[in-house]
Amino acid sequence: MYLKKQLWSETGKGDGSAKTEDYGGVGEVVKSLQQQRVYREVTLALRTGLRDARAEFSFLRVRALRSILKFLRSVAESDSTIDLFSQTQSIPQLQVVPVLFQHSLKESGDDYSENRVVVGDLSHIFGVEPMKLTSPSTDAEVALALRVLEGCCLLHPQSTALAHQHNAIQVLMNILSTRGVLEQGACLDALISLMVDSSSNQMDFEKCNGIMEVADLLRDKQVDENLRLKCGEFLLLLIGHVDGRDKPPLATIHEDTRRLLGEKSASLIWAASQFGSTLDPEQRLTALQIQARRVLESLDLY
Repeated sequence: MYLKKQLWSETGKGDGSAKTEDYGGVGEVVKSLQQQRVYREVTLALRTGLRDARAEFSFLRVRALRSILKFLRSVAESDSTIDLFSQTQSIPQLQVVPVLFQHSLKESGDDYSENRVVVGDLSHIFGVEPMKLTSPSTDAEVALALRVLEGCCLLHPQSTALAHQHNAIQVLMNILSTRGVLEQGACLDALISLMVDSSSNQMDFEKCNGIMEVADLLRDKQVDENLRLKCGEFLLLLIGHVDGRDKPPLATIHEDTRRLLGEKSASLIWAASQFGSTLDPEQRLTALQIQARRVLESLDLY
């Protein structure tokens, strides 16, 4: 099957200026139509993914989260699609972050209080509407939801404010202290994306004694080594981001790190966090991993 030849390709038998104007006008129309098509594709992908992300069954939510994560990776490939995604996040029905905290990242206590049946109450049996039961989030679901949260905050910085409305830092700190290695690693990455240029989330992190929680994991030799390295990377990124701050939040981060990890490790973290800004992303990631390894080795020596 062949596409018909474009109508504007047969024009241009007149003078050169008229041809240029025609091409310019047609180009603008084509560009506008293409933007509209991409916007429809973006909104359709979001509507489809968010519909299943609200599902009662975990396997459906996991499938939806994988789809949304793949979608976010494709969005990140160009500035134009990032702008379109940012536009959609001003529409409540298309906002990703609230759905994450209402479903996949919803704490189990909330599910219990909503689904609890009062003794002697038979309305769930004889009522018109059946009682709604939601399967709890699996480890894989929580980890995927955290990756989606991280992507949303990096692509659309205003998503950090949406997350703050759902007590994001408190929820993530609870995940960090109670869940497994898979979720904890994703949690540390999500925490960094939440706190970049968000003083409200930084204040919540400080209130939750976040530095102490991360330092405890970093010092514990019984903890998985990859998770300890991730904690080192987290501190390097966080201290590098807030360095030089002399007022809240996180104004005392250097003192807290020195008190929790010791002078030698704290000095190494501070020094290592100052390098790498001129490197390309891949080199920066490699340097971050090397420095985190050195931090871990400095702790294990003493």
